[in-house]
Amino acid sequence: MMYDIAIIGAGPAGASAAIFSAKAGKKTLLTDSGKSITKKAWVKNHYGVKDIEGPDLLEIGMQQAKAVGAELKTEKVTKIENHGKNFLVHMGQHQYEAKHILLATGLSVDLAEDMGLKIVDGQEPRIARNIKVDHEGKTNKKNVWAAGTVAGESVHTIITSGHGAKVAINIISELNGQRYVDHDIIQSKD
Repeated sequence: MMYDIAIIGAGPAGASAAIFSAKAGKKTLLTDSGKSITKKAWVKNHYGVKDIEGPDLLEIGMQQAKAVGAELKTEKVTKIENHGKNFLVHMGQHQYEAKHILLATGLSVDLAEDMGLKIVDGQEPRIARNIKVDHEGKTNKKNVWAAGTVAGESVHTIITSGHGAKVAINIISELNGQRYVDHDIIQSKD
């Protein structure tokens, strides 16, 4: 099966990206290794959300992504390799093919290094290294993107989730060949 986008990491950045890409009708693979730093968070500063425990925020995000059509796989991604113009994502005994890769791997740059992506020193406290990206979230490798903490954004869930959405919009726009916007309108109760 061919995916339009494989999103590696289902924390706030990855799940948010998956919500936008799946809702836009893109075949979306969302992977979760269970290692998000949000699992340890008590979130009291996320706009529009009352105080929430990190594990609950993560679960809600993954459920939202699944509800709009993203496929969630919960094995660890061990390798991502070129496969013609596309990529093969290796997880356990399985592999999945995708046109675009979005790395939302939080604190880890291991997969990025294995893929030959440019890595830079982190600017956030306790963040050692990041994937070098441009303002759209593009890395130095065609069709490989990064979002959230691993892309140098602040670790706050509101910021990483927003960045995941932003990068997803950029990928969707590139796939569509025109700028994509997602606006729903309240339906009249008449």
